[in-house]
Amino acid sequence: MAKAFWLDRGDSRYATHVRKNVHEFADSWGDIAPVTFACTAWHIATPPFLTPGHVHRDPRILHAHCLRNTWDGSLTAEVRLAAPLPESLDRSRAAWWRDRGWQGWQRTLGQYVEPTQHDLTRSPFLRASMLLQAPIPLSELPPAPEGPHDGVEDRAQRALIVLVKELNALLSPILEQLGP
Repeated sequence: MAKAFWLDRGDSRYATHVRKNVHEFADSWGDIAPVTFACTAWHIATPPFLTPGHVHRDPRILHAHCLRNTWDGSLTAEVRLAAPLPESLDRSRAAWWRDRGWQGWQRTLGQYVEPTQHDLTRSPFLRASMLLQAPIPLSELPPAPEGPHDGVEDRAQRALIVLVKELNALLSPILEQLGP
């Protein structure tokens, strides 16, 4: 089964990055819930904060965020995927396509990319996407550190491992169905 996300093999580059940006975790010190800490670990491990990211993703994944749910403080994943056109639009192209040069998702080096402003001056684009929003269980996440000298690097790496595992469980079956 295809993986939605995976981590760099060595975590020393990420550990160094965490140490250099430990101030980013300040809002999570001593928090009873691991959510803010895990969200920050994810944020600083992914582009554009870290390029190339420590967390890598399937080309169909356009963005992935971890968010603290404002209703109860739980952890919510928000992932946008490039998708094929809905079947009803794909079947009825003759009715709306009209040889206007419609374009779908463009790919650069295997990644799905949005059209540039220049592209938009030349032809219309219709790009379908899906938005997945799902709760992520907290049980395996490491506790938030008490401060910047409380194993932040190791806990951040562990949080990423758990997030990747949970997101793969959610997304990999969907990506399999979408195909390449």
